[in-house]
Amino acid sequence: MAGYKHGVYTHEVPTSIIPPVSSIAGLTVVFGTSPINLTDPSNVNKAVLAYTYKEAVQKMGYSEDFDNYTISEAISSHFGLFAVSPLVMVNVLDPEKHKKSGTANLNVIDGEAVLKKEGVLTDSLVVKNEDGTTTYEKTDYDHEFDDDGHLHIFIDAAEKIQVEFNQLDPSMVTTSDIIGGVSLDGGSKGLEVLNEVFPRFRLVPGIVIAPKYSCDPAVTAVLKAKATNVNGVFKAIAITDIPTDEVKDYTAVPEYKNQKNLDSPDLIVCWPKVSLGGKQYHMSTQLASLANKTDGANEGIPYKSPSNKNLQMDACVLKDGTEITLGLEQANYLNGQGIVTALNWIGGWRAWGNRTSCYPGNTDPKDAFIPVRRMFIYEQNQVILTYWQKVDEPGNRKLIETVIDSKNIDLNGKAARGFILGGRVEFREEENPLTGLMDGTYTFHVFITPPTPARELKWLFEFDPSYFDTLFG
Repeated sequence: MAGYKHGVYTHEVPTSIIPPVSSIAGLTVVFGTSPINLTDPSNVNKAVLAYTYKEAVQKMGYSEDFDNYTISEAISSHFGLFAVSPLVMVNVLDPEKHKKSGTANLNVIDGEAVLKKEGVLTDSLVVKNEDGTTTYEKTDYDHEFDDDGHLHIFIDAAEKIQVEFNQLDPSMVTTSDIIGGVSLDGGSKGLEVLNEVFPRFRLVPGIVIAPKYSCDPAVTAVLKAKATNVNGVFKAIAITDIPTDEVKDYTAVPEYKNQKNLDSPDLIVCWPKVSLGGKQYHMSTQLASLANKTDGANEGIPYKSPSNKNLQMDACVLKDGTEITLGLEQANYLNGQGIVTALNWIGGWRAWGNRTSCYPGNTDPKDAFIPVRRMFIYEQNQVILTYWQKVDEPGNRKLIETVIDSKNIDLNGKAARGFILGGRVEFREEENPLTGLMDGTYTFHVFITPPTPARELKWLFEFDPSYFDTLFG
């Protein structure tokens, strides 16, 4: 209780305008496999954040074998080809579960032997003499991995040694490993780890991918479900691929999309794969990186489409390496079926397509256009981050005015910079019935119009005879 006061005193009151909290619209979370034997074998079903190529490799390892180590594909695309960051990686390759044993006879040259196998788990390594009668102590030799993931063993021994080892076996990873779930001890696995990203890093997932594995419709079904309900409040967008070993002709792509129920406003579907210098990438991987790059050039606001922006590629390919050449009419046909592809047209190889997978069944612009959908998701996530601090505050006129004024200032600023055409927030009496207010529910109505992508520029040409007058001065 305040005592007797005599003099001048000051007090602070909360600012009536709340600065908006930004979410990283394109924060990419990739699920897949990684050569964690090169770094930390315990990085299994954990969300790992990296801001640089070096950091990503140090935490998750790296291999040029993208088919077996799909997270390396995302590292290469994100940090190497597009120079964007950060990236959240979730490896499901478990050295306790996905492994196989092996043996080898190695030549020792100048005290060094090389085991040309990827994925070797060094804690399982046993080194013996040539005939296998003597086992060397671990203090008798050193070892390290080279850039190819091969193990070099340094030992003062005869000309040959025998080695026994366990190694990662990515081929044992199944659909269920990617889908994951919650274990009996409460731990999350696979796609369930998506809910751990925000609590750990205070970053909201924006794009979710699972290169190679999302070619399985079962994975895509869970992928899009998880993306639309992150932590029960946030939303993200999923990008997936149609398998090019199964669907080899562009005319069969829409049928596959429909049969497998690849239809959602929060899902982008891609076909085929892309290649750069003979190295294949899933288009979902490069499109996620391209979206990040496009956002980064626009203050992190996802109002611009990644379509008609350059991919890092020199060919469209099937999984077996067969090149696919799509003309403008063929690429547009895929776009009209809600599929993103690549087109070598004016300006080189570019992503081509503005539609989410719900198109053409759903033509609502907030659902069917990629940048408009991402803007709606971005704004919803931003509202949650900004106004969470007002939850459980007294529901009086001051609260309502603070929320309305703050959000309207934010929307007016975005309109002035061209991020949206306009927007406003209202607190409507008809949307706030007495029973809802009595129960503590306050409903704010946001009107927002992001610009739709100018997917078609029409020009009307007309012959005007009046200009013949210029012939007579």
